[in-house]
Amino acid sequence: MYELLGNKWHEECGVYGVFAHDEDVSALTYLGLYALQHRGQESAGIAVTDGAWMDVTRGMGLVNEVFRHQVPHMDNQYIAIGHVRYSTTGSSLLQNTQPLIVNYSGGKISLAHNGNLTNAMEIRKKLEDDGTIFQTSIDTEVILNLIARSRKETVEERLADSLNQVKGAYCITLMTENKLIGARDPQGFRPLCLGKLENGWVLSSESCGLDVIGAEFVRDIEPGEMVIIDDSGIKSVHFAPKQQLASCIFEYIYFARPDSVIDGQSVHDARFMMGRILARESKFKGDIVISVPDSGTTAATGYAYEAGIPFVEGLMKNRYIGRTFIQPTQKKRDTAVQLKLNAIRSVVEGKSVIMVDDSIVRGTTSGKIVKMLRNAGAKEVHMCVSSPPIGFPCYYGIDTSVRKELIAAKKSVEEIRQYIEADSLHFLSIEGLKESLTAVNPNNMCYACFNSDYPVEQGKQPEGSGKYVFEQRKC
Repeated sequence: MYELLGNKWHEECGVYGVFAHDEDVSALTYLGLYALQHRGQESAGIAVTDGAWMDVTRGMGLVNEVFRHQVPHMDNQYIAIGHVRYSTTGSSLLQNTQPLIVNYSGGKISLAHNGNLTNAMEIRKKLEDDGTIFQTSIDTEVILNLIARSRKETVEERLADSLNQVKGAYCITLMTENKLIGARDPQGFRPLCLGKLENGWVLSSESCGLDVIGAEFVRDIEPGEMVIIDDSGIKSVHFAPKQQLASCIFEYIYFARPDSVIDGQSVHDARFMMGRILARESKFKGDIVISVPDSGTTAATGYAYEAGIPFVEGLMKNRYIGRTFIQPTQKKRDTAVQLKLNAIRSVVEGKSVIMVDDSIVRGTTSGKIVKMLRNAGAKEVHMCVSSPPIGFPCYYGIDTSVRKELIAAKKSVEEIRQYIEADSLHFLSIEGLKESLTAVNPNNMCYACFNSDYPVEQGKQPEGSGKYVFEQRKC
């Protein structure tokens, strides 16, 4: 995938949960994680329970790699939760894979988490000072320890007590021996939705995870809401007071699958409109419109529709290169560009090309693709980006570079154009981005990576530590 080449931001993970008697809940969770694979490719895991025992299978790699030989199974299982991970807190190690399972005074619980807690370091230090032992370097374990230490009676009350102590972004699926619980942070940074099976219920980070198992979409979990599912049915609790909503705009720009609907807004429709507005703003003229596949394709079709210029496939993506070919060094990233993408000479030769992508982070890969098109004979390369320039880090569940590595933090648009050697460059304006959201209130979004207007304050941590904050502390 192009997004693994080092020029994209990565969303942390996807969570899933199934409560259903007389169903193979682990197999359904496996399919759901497959549908959410785009949200995390580092590791995957599934935890199951039969009401008495609880077990988890976790591993490094893609869903089909982790469960290559067998999907976890337990006789009479009726609850399962699953997780796919891209790390934003803690290294990509087996010990940091999810779901996590713990025993505490109230029994067994398993938890999967999508997001980032901005005050996790302060809470963890207090817990450690009181003698708490941590087995991982991820912020998810902070929530589990808060649950275990809570004086509340029920697990849902303990979870609510814990979540009211943390800040930042989180969507959670939690499983006990007899309950499935889902919760979404009060700002609604990350998505979570509820689906209905004939004999049960489903929780999923995106609606595409419901479609794959034939579950009926019921609704999105509301910000600050917890749903508790057990044999008596489903119960809803609002565990936090209403706050200003700040859903992540990048879910619509890039993270979510185009066939998903989040908070009532079709992701495809939003991206298509982004492309249309790009065409109006840039007014670039060319012979053909192409996309950087696959993340820029929907916006590119919108651009072509609005501009009346043919959309064609000008870059071919090799879909058969595994993750093991993608390495973190810049030299190996350079090779990876050629492994993953190649220009179609007969399409671009002699043409003025308008190339559409969803974002530019470091700019290195964009420059190599521009050069690739020129080497294939493109007469001109005009680049359009369906998001504003990313000049600030994200603290709410995205693996961002430190600010000094973000090209828009140190270069103007013209300087970026020169750096990637494009003939023209246009970024979608924030106003245009807001206009593309036709089914949700655009003022209920987080745009902090564009304008540094952070809706939740950031906790203190060592400069430059980033995702490794719990691994680089001095003893």
